Amino acid sequence: MLPPQDPAHTARVRIFHRTAEMPFAGHPMVGTGYVLAREGLARGDALSFEVPAGVVRVEIERDGDGEVLGSRIGAPRPLATGAEFPVETIAACAGIAAADIRVAAHRPIHASVGTWYVIAEVSPEALSRAAPSLEAFHRVCVGRPELEGRFSLHLYAHEGADDSLVRLRARMFAPEAGTIEDAATGSANTALAALLLSLSGERARRYDVLQGVEMGRPSLLHASATRTIDGIRADVAGRCVPVLRGEALL
Repeated sequence: MLPPQDPAHTARVRIFHRTAEMPFAGHPMVGTGYVLAREGLARGDALSFEVPAGVVRVEIERDGDGEVLGSRIGAPRPLATGAEFPVETIAACAGIAAADIRVAAHRPIHASVGTWYVIAEVSPEALSRAAPSLEAFHRVCVGRPELEGRFSLHLYAHEGADDSLVRLRARMFAPEAGTIEDAATGSANTALAALLLSLSGERARRYDVLQGVEMGRPSLLHASATRTIDGIRADVAGRCVPVLRGEALL
């Protein structure tokens, strides 16, 4: 975390995974907002973080006693979509059959609200047995230089819906970046929420996304998407638990 370039914002935040810097990531934003608010370093409960993809708006969540629970973040960009990917290619990467990928709503497609993911719908059974092929992921990156070595695959399956909420299950694989599987991916699920809203005629929609089940790290993400004047915007909320504290002497 660094001083903001624009003093109207709270801070500038840089996020790194094992091989590169990320333009935007959800859980680091939720966690950073949580820490600043918990340590009394935030001015109020509305924060703004500068990231390479833009500005992330953060709303701190507190309980009735004022204790910080977590935050809701708004993705820095409206939905953008790119190229579609062959079903056979995505199936090979996920270790499932091509017939397991559902294309009635959309084909596997590149989508982003700040960070790019290939998003594909699969059957619930296929989602549970998916096993990423490192060789297939590498072939995609070699064969598609426009990806610049960055290829993250977000699979999802529908679990049900009612008038106010869509329930989904998801898994995210990015072995070329050193992440075989991620237990909770805010930037992928905001892109997913925005993409699904774009395929509907609705103005706004809420989504509960359960991720990380197969890893033994179940994570529930509360996402939403809304049509705005500049496109479809999405946000995601989560709660935090402190797990580590330390000091560094420089």
